[in-house]
Amino acid sequence: MASSTSHERLEVEPIDESSILFADDDHYTSDTVCLVTGGGSGIGRATALAMAANGVTAVATDIDADGLAEVADTAADLDLDGAVETVAGDLANDADIEAIVETAASHGTVRYLANIAGLQHIDAIEDFPMEKYDQMHDVMLRAPLALSKRVIPHIRGTDDGVGAIGNMASVHGHYVTSDKVAYNVSKFGLRGLTQSIAAEGGDGLRGFSISTGYVKTPLVVDQIPDTAEQRGISVDEVIDDVMLGQARIKEMMDPIDVANLFVFGFSRHANHLNGGDLLFDGGMTKTYE
Repeated sequence: MASSTSHERLEVEPIDESSILFADDDHYTSDTVCLVTGGGSGIGRATALAMAANGVTAVATDIDADGLAEVADTAADLDLDGAVETVAGDLANDADIEAIVETAASHGTVRYLANIAGLQHIDAIEDFPMEKYDQMHDVMLRAPLALSKRVIPHIRGTDDGVGAIGNMASVHGHYVTSDKVAYNVSKFGLRGLTQSIAAEGGDGLRGFSISTGYVKTPLVVDQIPDTAEQRGISVDEVIDDVMLGQARIKEMMDPIDVANLFVFGFSRHANHLNGGDLLFDGGMTKTYE
């Protein structure tokens, strides 16, 4: 492993043209809308920027209005071929979900939905607060279904019926670790939603999921120094042993690495990706020593 300081390993590389995947697709135009949840930070922000770089109008939504303002500023600085529009909303609120989809449709033809928003809580099952479970379920599983329900008619109403819904799953949608019951249940559920969309999709409409290991998002990175202090070990040891101990690649992904999977998954190059899961976990779940 290359020598590096702990803090350097937690830094996210700036997004620029060299880090974005560009896909040739006739639907990747400014009239096409990709609705992205969790767009105020992390993978959601990177996905909005990557889709806009590919010429699409990305509509980023988040409960964090400040985060949305930052992604809009970043998009302006990058001078992208497409555009990033923003709409604040609470995915646990049905009225907000309705308004988010209506706003997205006002910017063009909605063909793509990236369900990315997520949150985490750590507790054993017997101690897990049900109000926290309900919140995570509403944001991470119920909202993707509610959004899909509202986006699918827009896709079916296009001239060719082509579109896709991509769901941000996780290695925890394949196998679980302790003390993350709400997260585990939600991620397994997203894979079920993905396959249900594929079963009902027909010609043109696809569903797919993306499962990664640890990504350098605020949700993950902010926990690492605290974990190191609690266990009396270094940040490097947390990354290498606690988080990536079962993985073969000992570095976390950047958010743009995941965003590029959505760029591919929504494109014509992924026409046979329907109901399937893109597992990019560095060998975490399917290998053993």
